[in-house]
Amino acid sequence: MTLFSGKHILLGITGSIAAYKAADLASKLTQQGARVDVIFTSGAEKFITPLTFQSVTGQKAFNDAALWGGEAHILHVGLGHSADLLVIAPCTANTLAKLAHGLADNLLTVTALAMSGSILIAPAMDVGMFENPATQANVRILQERGVLFAGPAEGRMASGLSGRGRMLEPAEILGHIRLALARGGKLTGKRIVVTAGGTQEPIDPVRYITNRSSGKQGYALAQAALDAGGAVTLVTHPTGLVPPVGADVVEVRTTQEMLDAVLKACDNADGLVMAAAVADFRVKHVAEHKLKKRDGIPQIELAAAPDVLGTVAQARGSLKRLKVVAGFAAESRDLLENASAKLTSKQLDFIAANDISAEDAGFAVDTNRITLLYADGRREPLPLMGKDEAADAIVERVAALLE
Repeated sequence: MTLFSGKHILLGITGSIAAYKAADLASKLTQQGARVDVIFTSGAEKFITPLTFQSVTGQKAFNDAALWGGEAHILHVGLGHSADLLVIAPCTANTLAKLAHGLADNLLTVTALAMSGSILIAPAMDVGMFENPATQANVRILQERGVLFAGPAEGRMASGLSGRGRMLEPAEILGHIRLALARGGKLTGKRIVVTAGGTQEPIDPVRYITNRSSGKQGYALAQAALDAGGAVTLVTHPTGLVPPVGADVVEVRTTQEMLDAVLKACDNADGLVMAAAVADFRVKHVAEHKLKKRDGIPQIELAAAPDVLGTVAQARGSLKRLKVVAGFAAESRDLLENASAKLTSKQLDFIAANDISAEDAGFAVDTNRITLLYADGRREPLPLMGKDEAADAIVERVAALLE
């Protein structure tokens, strides 16, 4: 079950060349389990047809003709009162102005006036139009009323000009929709710190020691915490993954950098979930210059890397707001014994133990098989599930402990 399951989303399409991107957005929302009703303006129909959206959503797409049809006196009210969210993507400068000044001369704008849920706008217009003082004033008016905005982005326009005005890509708009739907969730008002990926301990200016962590589980945890309404700080090494929309991302490389970032973030956090595979060892003497093969095989001496969770455990007395700390134990042998020892030594509230030697769990794959061990002695084995599902389960436990 996803954040979108059972949600009713209205998708407004206005007269912009970016309308073609909205078909992908409608498809993504439907695939996530939302019911999507699409409302066209007359301008939108010049760029794309209602049949496109009916094909990807399985729902009738409405245009202005529907406003004056048999349902005219109830259609906009019914749509506005039943929907959880109205998303207008793309939204032109003209529609933006109408919304700001309460004009209701088509089905989309009259439905916007009747909306009982939230409204999210993804602007799409030429750079000069977006920067025009009239448009900026309209944006401010709507923001003051609580209307949400996704973008616009900077880039090349259909006119050939470059600047701010492009509609965000559907995947990024989807992230903003998640944030809108998550408001009021179990973690509303809470800040959660999540760590992800591995760390990189330098050998010389071009080489480093790292591990096989992909960061997938950590990024899934950050998304799950956002979906629960939390504010999220994601401390991560560069993974190549796209961070979830809404997360405050802090990029680190070494274990010391991760420790510094975690301590700083935890000073104002309610919970910490350490999913990063932090190095246990670092190179004692980092070479100033690139090691050359002609100089022979180097002798590399290792030293203990900083203990992030151990340091957090020692600092918990001064971190007055931090109430829940959870960790991960990625083990290749003696899974529960090693996880239990880590749970105790790091003073964790619970730990997620996963066997990285299993083909369907651990690094790189999209599934995980986890057993949760709690400080009070309870053990909770979870079945094989996707990392997104595992993240939802862990965040649910964090929220329960914070309650």
